[in-house]
Amino acid sequence: MNPNSQRAEATPVMRKREDFESNSGSRLERLIFNNRLWIVAVCVIATMLLGFQAVKSNVSASYERMMPQSSPFIRNYLANVDSLRSLGNSVRIVIENRNGTVYDPEYLKVLREINDRIYLLPGVDRAFVKSLWMPVVRWTEVTENGFQGGPVMPDNYDGSAASISKLRQNVARAGILGSLVADDLHSSTIFVPLLDHYADTGKPLDARALHDAIERVRHDYAHDGIDIHVIGFAQLVGDLIAGLLQVAVYFAVAAAIATAVIYAYTRCVRSTALVISCSLVAVVWQLGIVRLLGIDLDPYSILVPFLIFAIGVSHGAQKMNGITQDIGRGTDRYVAARYTFRRLFLAGLTALLADAVGFAVLMLIDIPVIRGLAVAASVGVAVLIFTNLVFLPVMLSYTGVSATAAARSLRAEKRQALAVLLIPFTRRGPACAAILLAGALCAGGLVVGQHLKIGDLDAGAPELRADSRYNRDNAYITGHYRLSTDQFAVIVKTPPGGIADYKTLVEMDNLEQALREVEGVETTVSVSGVSRRITAADFEGDPRWMTISRDPATAAAAVNDTYIANPELVNGARSVAPVIAFLTDHKAKTLEHVVKVVEAFGAQHDAPDRQFLLAAGSAGIEAATNIAVEKANRTMLLLVYAAVVALCFVTFRNWRAVVVAVVPLGLTSILSEALMVALGIGVKVATLPVTALGVGIGVDYALYLVSVQLALQRQGASLEEAYGEALGFTGKVIALIGVTLAMSVVTWAWSPIKFQADMGVLLTFMFLWNMLGALVLIPALSHFLLHGGRQRAVSCPEALAE
Repeated sequence: MNPNSQRAEATPVMRKREDFESNSGSRLERLIFNNRLWIVAVCVIATMLLGFQAVKSNVSASYERMMPQSSPFIRNYLANVDSLRSLGNSVRIVIENRNGTVYDPEYLKVLREINDRIYLLPGVDRAFVKSLWMPVVRWTEVTENGFQGGPVMPDNYDGSAASISKLRQNVARAGILGSLVADDLHSSTIFVPLLDHYADTGKPLDARALHDAIERVRHDYAHDGIDIHVIGFAQLVGDLIAGLLQVAVYFAVAAAIATAVIYAYTRCVRSTALVISCSLVAVVWQLGIVRLLGIDLDPYSILVPFLIFAIGVSHGAQKMNGITQDIGRGTDRYVAARYTFRRLFLAGLTALLADAVGFAVLMLIDIPVIRGLAVAASVGVAVLIFTNLVFLPVMLSYTGVSATAAARSLRAEKRQALAVLLIPFTRRGPACAAILLAGALCAGGLVVGQHLKIGDLDAGAPELRADSRYNRDNAYITGHYRLSTDQFAVIVKTPPGGIADYKTLVEMDNLEQALREVEGVETTVSVSGVSRRITAADFEGDPRWMTISRDPATAAAAVNDTYIANPELVNGARSVAPVIAFLTDHKAKTLEHVVKVVEAFGAQHDAPDRQFLLAAGSAGIEAATNIAVEKANRTMLLLVYAAVVALCFVTFRNWRAVVVAVVPLGLTSILSEALMVALGIGVKVATLPVTALGVGIGVDYALYLVSVQLALQRQGASLEEAYGEALGFTGKVIALIGVTLAMSVVTWAWSPIKFQADMGVLLTFMFLWNMLGALVLIPALSHFLLHGGRQRAVSCPEALAE
């Protein structure tokens, strides 16, 4: 039996609309196509209104939105954040003198001007700003007359040789070489802690605005031998947002590629324009609705509009292809649109619901930026149900396709080059070979995937390229300063005044010693260690007093002096104090080792009046994020697959068909993890959503192909005939869209933003492998699971609509 002739006979060819019964089809179909003008009007009005909102979309980021809110680490940090100001969101600005040292009067003048401008920026926690020009940076020494001290910058500094000499002496006495002043004396640091919310408005800190303000300072002063290096979350986010402006270029390139490929396939301007336009309309609606919901885009969700566009193109091409084939046989364009709606609406709806589930599952992860991505993407998928499953067929019922495109579709259907390559996989020999090869790839992927890591695998900011300005700045700072910018803080909490207790100080000292023995820890600091030095200073610097005093008054005095000199090491109530470990890097392995040591120490040394809580500092927060990501990774995948299986079962009502559809997706997921290992990509906030997106988008291919194949088998066709017909009807478009989307996202590999490049590589791989899996493994698995079963005979449109 010729599958093409079978379908042609089963589908009535109605050359005139008058011959078609307008009240046939489902109630939904009648509601849509009998009210086409209303559908068009609603879409035009909605596009105008939501487009107005979309242009007001804002890209921002918040430090707190990067934290897993339910993590005990983060709850501990947020509960004590007022006592840990210097360990939260902060920026380090290093001013380098290329032609001299920090003791150059001209350099100190520039440093003072920069310091004053930074100090006055909105969002700066001014009480904790540190630099050579800040009076809170002090020196202290013991003399025969007792303690002497003062600000490092002399009160009478005037740029003279005498005042410069005094400054040099104070820097040495303050012990800030390697922290605020570089070891080589060519640069100094302005440490800028940031508030979470603006004090005057209560609104969250705008990291982008702060970044732009710092960039203006850099622009004004980074010349004539002065270099400025900036690191910190706000600077990183600002650099990401600045780089993300190029996303618009990549979006345009992707749209151009999709347009060119679809036009090359159809040779029809009107249908190509409609498919691209409806997908762009979906993006406009999505951005507008997200704006109305009060959700800002961030560096991680900014890529969602492209994903919505890609999904829209995939579904739109299927609708266009079905209508083109029917028109090619002589069917009226209105009737062709309704036939295509009947055949593909359920498969398209199920596929979009699977996409929505893939996105919605991300909301289970308690990291706000991922939840924001999930909401934005779910809104976009919901919009596609209307724009691409309803609006597009309605528009095509008006415009149809060109005669050239219709005739070309028939000639392509007769050639069936794709069928010649793929139909053999419905037979035992090729089917066995394909399944064995898939099994071997699965086994290899599982072995390699065991080495998949959680968190960052590189030093610096892995979101950006290694040669980016931010990472160059980070390399300079870590190379010229002794104290790492990766700080892991253990929060020691006691009743008020309890930090000065002898036992507490001893335990903090013991924790410092335990941490210093951990690989990856450079050094540690806490009120305990500082109080040792202060106690010795109180007794004329006698090294025998370099200890923690058992005398409550002596211990309390040492803690009080520490608070005056270093308020970041203990709070005013003497109830919260951090033990800070400076790490060599923030790689996942390093953080994991530190967490294990602290947890073991806390389990042994916690007491009712003394607790060692995790965690604060940039590295501590990243450790909490890694734990949340690791916990969510498998749970998310299991939930996505459970939802996809359920939706496929509702669609097919056949467990064997569900297996046929889902197995290729599972293989792609396994191989994707192996690819991440090979490329050195860890599972983190930026990459966690990709796997779920790959499953959700990939199931589209299987749903379209299996639904047509299964319907034709139920009609009475053999597996080979049904698969051949499915290839002609949807399979070639699957191949087309898979290649188109892969070509579109592969351009991301050249993005200056590393995580966008990683996503581009992974999505390219997923698009191609999901396509290959659908076209090769579905017929091979069908040979063993769906080979028989002539269940009942119905007309093709009705069968394909089941």
